[in-house]
Amino acid sequence: MSETDWEKRVSNLLKAELKRKGVTYAGLVEKLAEIGVEEKEANIKNKLSRGKFSAVFLLQCLKAIGNNTLALD
Repeated sequence: MSETDWEKRVSNLLKAELKRKGVTYAGLVEKLAEIGVEEKEANIKNKLSRGKFSAVFLLQCLKAIGNNTLALD
């Protein structure tokens, strides 16, 4: 897989987890703020559409939405 393919995969993975939990981007902004992470909705949209974000951001998002496990397949 190319780097772009991996970026798309991780972006889709996070989007799926948000959808599964019923969390919108605006809701994610609020949940991130609750754990001390300041993000703007537009920044989140851009990160997920590009698929370029850090592992730290991924873990922060998963923690914020209450997801303690992650299935890669």
